[in-house]
Amino acid sequence: MVIFLIGFMGCGKSSLGRKLAARLGYELFDTDKAVESDTGVTVGEIFAYEGEGGFRRRERDMLCSLPDEGGVVVATGGGLPCYSDNMQVMQRKGKTVYLKLSPENLVGRLGKGRARRPKIAGMNDEELLAYIRELLPQREEFYMAADMVVECDNIADEEIINTILSGVTKG
Repeated sequence: MVIFLIGFMGCGKSSLGRKLAARLGYELFDTDKAVESDTGVTVGEIFAYEGEGGFRRRERDMLCSLPDEGGVVVATGGGLPCYSDNMQVMQRKGKTVYLKLSPENLVGRLGKGRARRPKIAGMNDEELLAYIRELLPQREEFYMAADMVVECDNIADEEIINTILSGVTKG
């Protein structure tokens, strides 16, 4: 089975993905890390040199190269489901799980890691909250098409993992 974790940056796709993959005995595949490994540069550098369009093309190529089966948890970039037909590609290849967090909790989780995220580097908390409140509704149109939506506000990681496991093993 392939499980795709989707959601806004900072929602926990990578950290929960590691825990979920370990629990299942699956491999973790992080699309951002894979693009960086493939290119030898950071996501920020790709944005600087190729723009968002260049990054999204690389991200899509990485998605399409994933096998359709096998034990893997995929931590996607926050924008990946919102471009091209990426959401449909993921749903053909496996199960999609939207890790849903409120804008306020996303700001708290993004904390000190902003500098390495090209779209939010340099923003203070108020600017970041305004940015999330503007962008999240647009992206949520795609995120809500996931096979499963997990409300992650004020819930322990272990409970989120258990919820995902019970949801993806049904039917």
